[in-house]
Amino acid sequence: MRKPNRRVLPAIIGVSAATTLAVNGAVLVAYGQRDAHRASTEPQGQRFVAASGNSAITPGAVAPMGRRLTPHVLVAAPSTLPDDVVAKVRELKGVKGVEVVDAAQAMIAGKRVGLLGVDPSTFRNYTPEPTAKSDALWRNIAGGDVAISFTMGSDGGVQLGSQVPVGGKDGRQSQLRIGAYATMGIGDVDAVVSRGNAQALGMPTGNALLVSAPKQKLDRFLKGLRKVLPKQARAVEINPKVDVPKAGQLPKANNRVMTAEQVQTVIRAAYTRLGWPYVWGGESEAEGGYDCSGLMQFAFAKAGIRLPRVAADQARTGWVIPYSKAQPGDMLIWANDPTAPGYISHIALYIGNGKMIAAPRRGTVVQVQNVYTRNMKGAVRVNPHQAARTPG
Repeated sequence: MRKPNRRVLPAIIGVSAATTLAVNGAVLVAYGQRDAHRASTEPQGQRFVAASGNSAITPGAVAPMGRRLTPHVLVAAPSTLPDDVVAKVRELKGVKGVEVVDAAQAMIAGKRVGLLGVDPSTFRNYTPEPTAKSDALWRNIAGGDVAISFTMGSDGGVQLGSQVPVGGKDGRQSQLRIGAYATMGIGDVDAVVSRGNAQALGMPTGNALLVSAPKQKLDRFLKGLRKVLPKQARAVEINPKVDVPKAGQLPKANNRVMTAEQVQTVIRAAYTRLGWPYVWGGESEAEGGYDCSGLMQFAFAKAGIRLPRVAADQARTGWVIPYSKAQPGDMLIWANDPTAPGYISHIALYIGNGKMIAAPRRGTVVQVQNVYTRNMKGAVRVNPHQAARTPG
């Protein structure tokens, strides 16, 4: 469905992003050995098991869930953030909590993803409620497992309970068990391990922060935050909202929306990819196929329009309008995770007459489909200038 987001970790760690670093917004905790894509479309009331059943968990190793805090900003640096810097961040006006984590890109089951090393007892309080509540999930992580995002499991084809190679930047590698599917609600992160495992993999120690500042205007807060951070550190808003226009405010002028020629170029480019396999993280011929957002990035690039890499960021490259107002060249967006109803996890290109070109899911190919409206959040009228400025 999407390739993980590259807004922070690759730029900080200095590793090229061969796959994405974004994930479905809030969370789908892991369940038993059932098909992950099917679970993504099941009713909201469906129960999900927190980890696969054969894990050697460590009872009592993890503190119970405490007061939950929503993380608003992710800070990442190439090396350990000094204690005095962390203290200054904690003292900023409006900060309700700061969680120190280890952050890097890593290879997991042959896929490059954003990986965090965390203290399960404290980090769990910064995750969405269904994840935070799962004692078994956090005990599995404390016991040595890796938890991966729902989309990496379902569309990346990484099986729950399987043993997979996990490698750090310096070439160190371990065989870890996939102990849970658990999206953490952070757009740059597809996997989580304990800090002990992170150190064994050679990841930087304490080089990233999650900051909760619930009542602050984030633009102003970020300016103040950046003043206390080292020069090489970056700070970005976690999962920014999409832009929904008020009635009558959608522009018609060129340079703010695509020209007719650009629309035709995008559609023609998408048609050339028909029949190519769905590949999680795929964005070029070199990777042998495309995922949904990789297909959009490819097609719009042919018209000279730069899109960010993942569906959630691509949804912020213009104005979100009702599907009834969609025109050829608009992108259609869906939020398919039943536990994250607002997070955009799938995207396709509208070509008119109720048809779209999409890379649906693992096991399929790029194809023309009838538009379906279940879990649809609308259409995106792309603004080329806004697209060029959208991080990702």
